[in-house]
Amino acid sequence: MSLSGKRVLVTGAGGFIGSHLTERLVREGAQVTALLRYSSSRSHGWLQGSPVEADIRFVYGDITDGDFVRAALRGQDIVFHLAALIGIPYSYIAPNQYVRVNVEGTSNVMQAAREFGLERVLQTSTSEVYGTAMRVPMDEGHPKQPQSPYSASKIAADNIAESFYHSFNTPVVIVRPFNTFGPRQSMRAVIPTIIMQCLTKRTVMLGSTTPTRDMNYIDDTVEGFLNAAEAPAAQVVGQQINLGSGVEHSIGQIVQMIAEKIGVQVGVEESPERQRPVSSEVFRLVADRTKAEKLIGWKPRVDFSDGLNRTISWFEANRDYYPVTDYVV
Repeated sequence: MSLSGKRVLVTGAGGFIGSHLTERLVREGAQVTALLRYSSSRSHGWLQGSPVEADIRFVYGDITDGDFVRAALRGQDIVFHLAALIGIPYSYIAPNQYVRVNVEGTSNVMQAAREFGLERVLQTSTSEVYGTAMRVPMDEGHPKQPQSPYSASKIAADNIAESFYHSFNTPVVIVRPFNTFGPRQSMRAVIPTIIMQCLTKRTVMLGSTTPTRDMNYIDDTVEGFLNAAEAPAAQVVGQQINLGSGVEHSIGQIVQMIAEKIGVQVGVEESPERQRPVSSEVFRLVADRTKAEKLIGWKPRVDFSDGLNRTISWFEANRDYYPVTDYVV
């Protein structure tokens, strides 16, 4: 299925992954509507000032408002559902809000997609649904472990999406990125936090440095979404698909790589306020991408070192967007 000429809605379009995906969809020739959370400023998030901003239709509302979501999806062919609360530390503070946004919001999208007969629904998952690896590499059959309110809400959201496929034949594809990084990512993520501290300090404050993550550059994650949208329905509808490299790096290793690339020597201090509760910490994530290669012809093309170079360059040029302050959730 070609995306050219398709009417495509992206929820969470102003965010990190959403903005990169939206820009790519425009360049692929799709007629793109960006769903953004309403604010009086009508900010376009990371799409503000984008070279393709004029080619995007913007709608403003709240994913938890079923009537709004229904109106936004009317007349669309495809929806990429990325809108979600994603900060794990904040989910310890406001778990009910994660249920409302991530679970009820997803239910609203699925109900509207079913009513209007959309051609494809791309549900955005996360590797956090797996929790700490019980086996590696982690395939799509790996048990789900709700080790934080955030991960629990995403497990529930995925289950809602999958239930619509089984109950109503809604053409759902669950896309499960492992840890994505790159330009525009927020300071809630570990790589921007490390980069900005290396640029401004000589001691990097982190939570635990021993967990490992499967890191993937933003361009590769976007490519995975596009491949999942364009693949024949018989291959992908009803499937859960990992997007991951199959390579893991510890947080401590990532600090040293970034410091060397920036050309600084830094110490690392583990801060208790940045650490997850012990039973909530996910100590190891590494993807099995066999299914992605087989079903959608996807594998990462940007290696981790090159991705870090690109990301560091962007943050150096845009450091005014990222003041280094006290830790916030």
